[in-house]
Amino acid sequence: MNAPKELNLWANLRNPDEIYSERITIQRDEYLVAEGMVDQYLYMVEEGAFKIFYITEYQEQIIRFGYPDSIMNSPVSFFTGAPSEFYIQALKKSVVLRIHRNDFYEYIKQNSTFLLQYTQALEAIVTQLITRETDLLTVSPTERYQRVFKRSPQLFQHIPAKYIASYLRMTPETFSRIRAQK
Repeated sequence: MNAPKELNLWANLRNPDEIYSERITIQRDEYLVAEGMVDQYLYMVEEGAFKIFYITEYQEQIIRFGYPDSIMNSPVSFFTGAPSEFYIQALKKSVVLRIHRNDFYEYIKQNSTFLLQYTQALEAIVTQLITRETDLLTVSPTERYQRVFKRSPQLFQHIPAKYIASYLRMTPETFSRIRAQK
């Protein structure tokens, strides 16, 4: 399955300032969102990198990353208003653009072109999630590494290896061994 590239919703705007309401700087290790918070914002990473994860009884489970030009939030919390089950933490000093949920939906109502772009971005994200689930269920660690590297080479430019290893559900040692074979 070929997953479409993540779309930058802001890329096609004549003036990006018309959509986001705020630019914020997050220091390394700070949380943009923590478990239990209601996430009322949609974020676009301008600089830096983030991990999106939850904590099980035994360890941290990374489910996604944010890096320049990617959109992120705690989607269930954003869509439903329920407390987030996830954390979004900066891996280095980062800058994000953000728009409040209400402002975002108001903008969509007034801009059919942007609504189409948003729909395409959601389709791309759902496709990426299904592809990731398939990777984790059906392929070996080496194949997971190869598939993710082929789909998202930018991930390897922005995210430290130990976090990619966690995302791929392998130990850092296994990740290093596989990477050394390439």
